[in-house]
Amino acid sequence: MGRKGIVNAMFQLLVRWIISAVLLLVVSHLVPGFRVDGFRSALIAALVIGLVNATLGVFLKIITFPLSLLTLGLFLLIINALMLMFASHFVRGFVVQGFAPAFWGALLLALLGMLTRWLMPSGS
Repeated sequence: MGRKGIVNAMFQLLVRWIISAVLLLVVSHLVPGFRVDGFRSALIAALVIGLVNATLGVFLKIITFPLSLLTLGLFLLIINALMLMFASHFVRGFVVQGFAPAFWGALLLALLGMLTRWLMPSGS
């Protein structure tokens, strides 16, 4: 990968980070008990959620794989909801008040994320 490829990959990562932050703000307006105080908090929350997903999330998804198979993947929403709750403890201005807002927030984030990935070009 040359310099142009690295710059392109970094730009795509930045765009995805900003989109994730915007989606968090959208979900905070739709789900009671799911609160993001502003764009700065949304950016930090998106970063923390990404880090939690890349570390703890991978581990949890591997060890709960049989349960995910039995539930046809629906258990992954529970894992994502728990990770949202976990991430909210580390970010000032990002509050998830219980499991129900976390679950509905995880579901909406998954659906909106799929929609944005479908609408955006892949860049490859």
